[in-house]
Amino acid sequence: MKTSYAALQLTAFTMLIFASCTTTQGPIVTEVQKPKIALVLGGGAARGFAHVGVIRVLEQEKVPIDMIVGTSVGSLIGAIYASDPNSFELEWTAFSLEKDNLIDYGVFSAITGMGPVKGEKLEEFVRNNVHVMNIEDLKIPFAAVATDLNRGTRVVIDHGPVAKAVRASSAIPGVFNPVAYQSRLLVDGGVVANIPIAVARERGADIVIAVDISENVTNFNITNAIDVMLQAVTIITSENAKYQKRQADVLISPAVGDVSMLDFTKKKMCMQAGIDAAQMAMPEIKSKIAEWSKKKLSAAVK
Repeated sequence: MKTSYAALQLTAFTMLIFASCTTTQGPIVTEVQKPKIALVLGGGAARGFAHVGVIRVLEQEKVPIDMIVGTSVGSLIGAIYASDPNSFELEWTAFSLEKDNLIDYGVFSAITGMGPVKGEKLEEFVRNNVHVMNIEDLKIPFAAVATDLNRGTRVVIDHGPVAKAVRASSAIPGVFNPVAYQSRLLVDGGVVANIPIAVARERGADIVIAVDISENVTNFNITNAIDVMLQAVTIITSENAKYQKRQADVLISPAVGDVSMLDFTKKKMCMQAGIDAAQMAMPEIKSKIAEWSKKKLSAAVK
């Protein structure tokens, strides 16, 4: 039998009232606290359609999302949902997304720039589909993670223009031009934090639900310079994610590892993989929420 988050809170509240009535000191007046739940969405380019499926299940199961932290495509999907927490609208927007909406090759950019893809189309797509300008105005607190190319450090963007933040977080090194922003030269956050769970913890998350859409590293179909760069990024992100994903309370891993970064033909498959993986994870999610509520209840009645 499925148990909603609201039902868990009602149970906790009932237990609290019962406990207070059995003391000799009179009823204890206290507020039933709720855990702050963070959704952390990892990078993985076209495999990001799996994030949409995960969000659909969380919404259907009424699991509240109190903050979203995303790297690369995770920042794109996260920003769209944070602006309008409606999984139906998210799906509609996601399925309208094609590679041509994001990839703007430029001959001049390839010769004189630092990548063949400018990234202007990606920024424009975000502006057209996120209906506020600044991160501060999103309905769900949100942060995008990028990498400082000069210093090799993690950069958390939690204010300023949404579109610029997503573009910076998604700038795959060697493919997209780096983004000059906030006095830094930024590239894809996956270089240092492909599953940025630590960012959610630093922002006070009690429970972190992380979605890992990493690609399978083994690849014998490398035929050009772009393939080489994408494979190098895959190896880097896979290595840094090994430690990061152990920090999650619940890790959801949709079966999308064989989908290449720029394969937009498998949207439906990726989304279904996200749905399946999230449904499998729901008992664990509910268990974590119940454990947190029980601990808070115990502390309240002592």
